[in-house]
Amino acid sequence: MQPIKPRHLFNNTTQSLIYNFKEVPIQSMLDFDYVSRRSIPSIAGLIKPGCSMVMHHKIFFGQEEIMLPIYGSISKAIECQPQAKVFINYASHRSAYDSSLEALQYNTIQCVVIIAEGIPESQSKRLRILSERLGKIVIGPATVGGLQAGAFKIGDAAGSIDNVIESKLYRPGSIGLITKSGGLSNEMYRLLSIYTNGIFEGIAIGGDAYPGSTMLSHALRFETIPEIKMIVILGEIGGTSELEVAEAIKNKRITKPVAAWVTGTCASLFPTEVQFGHAGAKSGVANESAQAKNQALKEAGALVPDCFNQFALLIAKEYKRLVDQGTIIPVPIYNPQFLPENYVNMMREGRIRRATGIVSTICNDRGDEPTYAGISVSEIIQEQMSIGDVISLLWFKCRLPQYATRFIEICMILVADHGPCVSGAHNTIVAARAGKDIVSCLTSGLLTIGPRFGGAIDNAARQFKHACDTGIPPDEFVESKKAEGQLISGIGHRVKSQHNPDRRVQILIEYATKSFSSLKYLQYAQRVENYTLKKASNLILNVDGVIAVLFLDLMNSCASFDNEQIEEMIEIGFFNSLFILGRSIGLIGHALDQKRLKQPLYRHPWDDVMYYPIAEPNTKKKEDQIGGLRVNLSTPNLQDLT
Repeated sequence: MQPIKPRHLFNNTTQSLIYNFKEVPIQSMLDFDYVSRRSIPSIAGLIKPGCSMVMHHKIFFGQEEIMLPIYGSISKAIECQPQAKVFINYASHRSAYDSSLEALQYNTIQCVVIIAEGIPESQSKRLRILSERLGKIVIGPATVGGLQAGAFKIGDAAGSIDNVIESKLYRPGSIGLITKSGGLSNEMYRLLSIYTNGIFEGIAIGGDAYPGSTMLSHALRFETIPEIKMIVILGEIGGTSELEVAEAIKNKRITKPVAAWVTGTCASLFPTEVQFGHAGAKSGVANESAQAKNQALKEAGALVPDCFNQFALLIAKEYKRLVDQGTIIPVPIYNPQFLPENYVNMMREGRIRRATGIVSTICNDRGDEPTYAGISVSEIIQEQMSIGDVISLLWFKCRLPQYATRFIEICMILVADHGPCVSGAHNTIVAARAGKDIVSCLTSGLLTIGPRFGGAIDNAARQFKHACDTGIPPDEFVESKKAEGQLISGIGHRVKSQHNPDRRVQILIEYATKSFSSLKYLQYAQRVENYTLKKASNLILNVDGVIAVLFLDLMNSCASFDNEQIEEMIEIGFFNSLFILGRSIGLIGHALDQKRLKQPLYRHPWDDVMYYPIAEPNTKKKEDQIGGLRVNLSTPNLQDLT
């Protein structure tokens, strides 16, 4: 037994599945739902062909955000959302037929909407035949959709939310509208809201020569819907749909008042056949002309104006007659649910302002290409700027002189790596051999940077600057730190000594001596070193210390920095940042090296660990009860501890 064709396609609980979805139509549907005061969204789920797992799409429903499920197939979506009755198909003309055909096979789907243009006529005919046999309805192809006022809207039907509200589509009226044109349907919604109490249902059947459902099928359906008191038809040149409606009026199959107009009367002014925008809108056959179809509708008893400009007035006159005789009771006027405006649109149109949450003064990525401190990346590349120049732009927000940027690069080269045995490299290697990704390996190594490894540069700069600026004698500076129980950052090395100097320190000092105009902080640090070497030969100025004092001298040499700025750079961590950046190069190298060598999981050898128990193995055992479980607690023999 075939299912009975529904009189109402939609109601205020109808839900849909959207195939090959697009975000703008989805938001348009949900905005309509909200202003129409629907209790549930009209979209039950989205279908993204090929998606291997159920995902979610975040979108606004009024002021709140909701999550719409995304399914990878039609079957999965229908299995999970059996209450969905409408299938809205945004697939291209290449796949719209197959996906629509599949959707029609499911008992739960009662209406299929096909947005795509260019679907072969043979496929459209097959879809129409199948849907009629199953008692279902296909809207389209080449349709914008349709709506039931205050209940359900298909995609972009009715245009913007402003037009929806202006056309009073958030509540039902008494008019049933059938058009071929999606664009003109928007205009008709507005006109009908002005000259009548608005529409109850509007359908744009699509502009193809063989749509999935005809004007007649919808007009006959409107005839059975009690809420629709008047039918309005806006046709166009080409095809016989309007003639079928005229015949139904003549045969009394349609008894409700019908106001109709067929566009394209200007085609008679052209000497040859004319093709308008839609595939089915073309002149040629005499009885398919706009004039012939308008005349047939008028002779059948439809209300047909002499021109389109009179159409709205003719509708208004008939509407008033229906009101006067009590057939139509005007709908009480009420305001729609308030819809919050889209923030992005308001910002784009300059209708709102807000305080920013983040401030950036070093980079701007809003144009065609990013800029670093106002200089585009194209300009940086064209001028062959170095990585030192880029650091100066992003860290100092200015272009430092070449000797300064070269010094930055030398520091990075010298601290890039110091072998696999230092703590940062060791941690990176262990993480890499544990199978961790590059980011995790790098982070593992970077987390070891601190006062004892690489992180002493900030503190060295702070200590040496304060001592030098306040004029503390080197010996007094050293002894005061000793009395306070503090180490002097930047002094001392586990391997290098006065007789085995660190070549990196020598390279930095040699470069600075040739390039810097001031070396007062280096000279002060060297005097401190002369004093500490009297205590031990390994208490030398190490690479952390020399980087710290030379950067102080560098900034002191550049007119770009005053004392307040230098103090700020120390406090915000600039000096350590240089070590972190440089050492990252080596840590990444170690991680890649271990992965390239396919090294196995690392386990530290037992013979490199001193196992020194604090008690002998013979311990006194006792049992205790904890949380309902009996456990053994071992207490060392007190004599063993003594």
